[in-house]
Formats: sequence, C-alpha cells, structure tokens
Amino acid sequence: MTARYCSLPRQPAPAFAPGLAAERLGALAAGRRLWVNGTVLHYCFFTGDKAGSEIAVPGTGRTRWVPWGGSKEQQDVVRECFEEWQGLGFGLTFTEVRDRTEAELRIGFQVGNGSWSAVGRDALGIGVHDRTMNFGWDLTAPGERATALHQIGHALGMLHEHQSPYAGLHWDDEAVYAELAGPPNHWSRDRTYRNVLRRLGPDEVNGSVWDPQSIMQYAVPPGLILEPEQYRGGVHPPGGLSAADKEFVLRRYPPADPRPPALLPFRSVPLGLAPGEQADFRVDPPETRVYTVGTFGDADRVLALFEERDGEPRFLAGHDDGGTLVNATVAARLVKGRRYYVRVRLYSAWGPGETAVMCW
Repeated sequence: MTARYCSLPRQPAPAFAPGLAAERLGALAAGRRLWVNGTVLHYCFFTGDKAGSEIAVPGTGRTRWVPWGGSKEQQDVVRECFEEWQGLGFGLTFTEVRDRTEAELRIGFQVGNGSWSAVGRDALGIGVHDRTMNFGWDLTAPGERATALHQIGHALGMLHEHQSPYAGLHWDDEAVYAELAGPPNHWSRDRTYRNVLRRLGPDEVNGSVWDPQSIMQYAVPPGLILEPEQYRGGVHPPGGLSAADKEFVLRRYPPADPRPPALLPFRSVPLGLAPGEQADFRVDPPETRVYTVGTFGDADRVLALFEERDGEPRFLAGHDDGGTLVNATVAARLVKGRRYYVRVRLYSAWGPGETAVMCW
C-alpha cells in the first residue's frame, strides 16, 4: 500500500499587468506567495462541532456533518512541529491564538478530506471562517508527524520537492497514475499530475538543487521512477527537516539582527535658519519599520513628517501648528520605497545655528 500524500488545493493562475519584462514577471511570481519578512503568523485550531463540512454519503442521497475540530493530542503534534520549524531561527514568528479572525493560518482535522495547506500568502485569500490547512488522518500514528512538518512548509511558501525541475526524475507516468488512483489516496489523473508529475517552473522551486531528504519530498515506492537508476527502488526521505529546508527559510526569511538598530542620520547639515524660516528634507528609509525621527541642535523648533501621495505631501506626524518644542521627535512607520519629507521650522530668537535631522 502506498503512502497517504498531501494534495495541494487548486489555485488560480496569478494575473499580472500586461507588458511586464520577463525578469520582472519572474520576480513577481517567485515572491507572490512569500510572507513579508518579520511577519508574525498567527495560527488557530478549529474546535468543537460547530465548524465543519456537509458531505455526501455515497449511495444514499443523504449528507452528514463532519466537524473540523481535532483532539488535543492531534493539536499538540502540530504545535510541536511549529516549534521545530521556529527553532531553525528564521525571520518569521508563529503564535497560537484562539480567535480565528486573528489567524492567518486556520487548522482543521476533517478525516477523509486529505492533508493539505494553502501555500504561503495564498492563505490570505481564504475567508476567516474556512480552513487554510487540514489534516485528514491521525498525526499521532508512527511516521505521521512528518505530515504536520510538511504542511507547515507549504504555509511558509514551499512547494513539493519531487516536482523540482532540478530533480531530473523520469517517471513511469502510467504507473504513477495507477498507484495514486488506488487506496488510500484515490486520486484523479488531474490531481496526480498537479501534485506529482507536473514540473515546477524556476520561479516556484525551493532551491537550485534537488533535495531528496527534504520534508517537502514525497516518499516514493519502487517501480514509479525510471531514471536516475539509483532511484528505481524509490525515494525514502527520513521525515524530518533537512539542511536544505533550513537553508530555504533562512534565505527567504533571514533572522533579524539581534543588535540594537544604529542611529541612522538621514541628513545632518548646518541650516543657518533665521527665526521663522524652515527647511524640508527628503527621507528615503533603508527598510520598512517604525522609526523615531528627531531634530537636535537649535532650541525652539517645530518638526513635522509628511508622506508624498500622488505628488502631494500628506501630513503623518509631528507638530505643524506653530507650536514650540525643544529636541522634537515623532514616531512613525516608514515604508521602504516611498518618499517622505521632514519639515523643520526654527522659532528661536537665538539666531542661526545647526540642526541635525536623525532617524533611528
């Protein structure tokens, strides 16, 4: 009997604006499913009997209700697997929540519905009352912990390793179709093609080298692979996170620098402002995060922060009402790639001096 396999849900092809260069299309396609580094991914479990699916009872014309809730033992396996991935030290954080409306990842345990997950940010397109991940069999059974590790890999944006174009696998297609059509998977030819035989594009792969040890690699029984010869007896991944799995998440989601952020001056120049005069600075943030913007030097200043929208400045934060401050600071979230202006106005009667505009 073959193994039970993950079956990814069908996703519509991405739509991009016409006329984009091939390099731009490749970059957009490669990154569209990846999370913004630094994201906190909240996950929750469906519990009880209220959430579930109405499914047909074969041969009866009736339906029955199948809940999505899972036992604590099943949930604990998934929790442990989130912790194992987190232990690799990459730049995303997993946090369990109880309210499904707060969760990007919503996990069910519908028996008979297969094990699957939305891939990366595809989860954001699924309604908050629906699952983004399901486990269709007992995760506490020997060897099935790998199923939970595998689905979390999909949630991070990884696809099936055996579909990598770098694998060089020559399948016996009809043998694969026949194997997956039987128990316990009962897959159609289309599902088998999408999850096994279709080769991924270069913008979809997890890495530039095939990793038969990856948690994203199916266990393949003998008789399905014709070439390379050494894999005619099958592929038998160990069921844990491989070195290449770790390399993928660290490359795509590098860990945050544990050192405190350095003081980053956007500009520091002698202004020579007379009382009542002002100066504007263009700000190009080196990364997206919350910054503190401040002025130092002359007393009695007003500082205001603006974001350019459609060619016009839009007030974000600060004091643009003629008030008087000393060593003024404001905090705001600046997004890399957008243009900002810092406006400094001198009210001091002390005469010209030097003011530095800093950001940290």
